[in-house]
Amino acid sequence: MNHTLRQYFVLLKNAGLVKDYELYGREELAVKNMTYDSKRPVEGGIFICKGQNFKKEYLQDAVMRGAVCYVSENDYELEGQVPYILVKDIRKAMPILGNFFYGEPSKELSLIGITGTKGKTTTAHYIQAIFNEYLDDCGEKGIGLFSSVTTYDGVEKTPSLMTTPESLELQRHFRNAADSGLRYVAMEVSSQALKYHRVDNLTYDVGVFLNISEDHISPCEHEDFEDYFSSKLSIFKQTKTACVNTDSANADRIVKAARLAHETVTFGTTGNPDIYGYNIQTHNGQISFHVKCDRFNKTFRLAMHGLFNIENALAAIATAYVYKIPVKYMVAGLANVKVDGRMEQYTCEEERITAIVDYAHNRLSFERLFDSVLIEYPGYKIVSVFGCPGGKAYNRRRDLGLIAGLFSKQVYLVADDPGTENARAIADEIGKYMDIVGCPYEFVDDRGEAIRRAIAEADENTVVLVLGKGNEGHQKYGDLTYPYPSDSEFVKQGIGQRKKNVRVQVAL
Repeated sequence: MNHTLRQYFVLLKNAGLVKDYELYGREELAVKNMTYDSKRPVEGGIFICKGQNFKKEYLQDAVMRGAVCYVSENDYELEGQVPYILVKDIRKAMPILGNFFYGEPSKELSLIGITGTKGKTTTAHYIQAIFNEYLDDCGEKGIGLFSSVTTYDGVEKTPSLMTTPESLELQRHFRNAADSGLRYVAMEVSSQALKYHRVDNLTYDVGVFLNISEDHISPCEHEDFEDYFSSKLSIFKQTKTACVNTDSANADRIVKAARLAHETVTFGTTGNPDIYGYNIQTHNGQISFHVKCDRFNKTFRLAMHGLFNIENALAAIATAYVYKIPVKYMVAGLANVKVDGRMEQYTCEEERITAIVDYAHNRLSFERLFDSVLIEYPGYKIVSVFGCPGGKAYNRRRDLGLIAGLFSKQVYLVADDPGTENARAIADEIGKYMDIVGCPYEFVDDRGEAIRRAIAEADENTVVLVLGKGNEGHQKYGDLTYPYPSDSEFVKQGIGQRKKNVRVQVAL
């Protein structure tokens, strides 16, 4: 059913968002489309004007292609009688409009929201693996997944462009999921999505809070840590059952905030959480641990490296616990799952050189990663390849420089979406902190060349850490994003060449 312009106007008016409007007598016109992207189908639809860089030309193009109304914070004074609704806050208006246009699809689904500074993607994929084991055995379709890596809604499976899609995209995916017969969706929920209303009007049957550490603080993100933290905590306002990691920093505050939910399930490896992980062991690259709760005491094994992934696994187990999924499906799901760009390992066994590709890009993820590598690879030297993005999260340049500098024998600094900043200037800033701890480093303009060199020049018994972009296949320069091979591709080339050199030496 297509709703009318009048109905959309009344919806926004009842929300207290309308500051001016003119429908030119077209109140009963049926709305057939809705978008904020002038390149997408808009004929017979509402066009939403959003973003700091929005240009009047985008709106004019949308009207030329059939948009019948626009919703905006500004009056663009178009020629001709183009209906418009001016609102006080376009970000608050978008989820209201999208939810109504797509017929409130989230009410037909059970939503699982995952937030935290690190581990959201891996946790989402762990949850997907457990649910799919269970649902497949029940003869049902699998779970939907909106992660930083993949978006799957039962109809489309595509690489993701952002951690949490814009509200209109979310509602479209929810409609696809509901119409295709999915019952569950697991999704990452970023602090930006919570702060800027992308997930308004959603109710999470389970809301997972993994951890918190300083990140995403800049003029275009969060003004300070308190703004970042409180944005994360706001997920509990729209959550039925909270799953909280009691090992996290500021755990007391997180548990207190979780009281906004109807129920709380805790997980961790210390104290007395509801889902308790213990007896953690590593053997031949495999991680095993026990989990005890009021329903079971069971051994689990992970296919992925990284001791920090136990935290993510416990979060997934806690989620499955809430849904009363039998433990055998939890064990089976976690035993096999791997995530692209997360702790991907490539090894030249002959020279005991291991390269690891990981998305680690902030202080907490660097701390956890280096701690884990030191434990899992005793006696190995560490060589690191990483950079920091331009225009945001400036604190990373200090934090990552100090952490990598403390634990690395050598660092190659590279471009990581420098945007409008100069990649060398970013590297120079990181380098100041590496000088403090006395770590040698150099800037290599070509990221791929830096990765190949790091592997080619590594001594025996070395771990090469390639960090920051995971499986991303692009780089941002200026305001544009360009295709660029993923770190995994470069690492495969480097390890392959290293193995080839070994074979040549043996033949000689």
